[in-house]
Amino acid sequence: MARPRKPKKQKPQVRILFGSVYPLGPGKASLIEAVGRTGSISAAARELGMSYRRAWQLIDATNKCFRQPLVETATGGRGGGGAIVTPFGEEVLDRFRDIESKAISSVERDISRFADYLADDLD
Repeated sequence: MARPRKPKKQKPQVRILFGSVYPLGPGKASLIEAVGRTGSISAAARELGMSYRRAWQLIDATNKCFRQPLVETATGGRGGGGAIVTPFGEEVLDRFRDIESKAISSVERDISRFADYLADDLD
């Protein structure tokens, strides 16, 4: 008799691919959202458990993929630095999250069935 299976808690991830470049995916989107919450790349990196260097590289690479920056930074100094998500960045994030939601909901039943094939100890 087959043992009962635990329901899978993971959901699929959506990444936008153009050619060989991923301008935006769930990790970059989460980082940009964290910058919006914290007002700082370093605070966003800490919140997500990554190094400042890695966060800065991801922000820089993402900004270079778009016609306008998604995140703008201010140099540190007496008042300190900081970062903001631009209005364009907010629009891009909203569009990405909308695409992500539509894509996931359109395959939800198939993904659930597919998850039944996976080993129980996957994270």
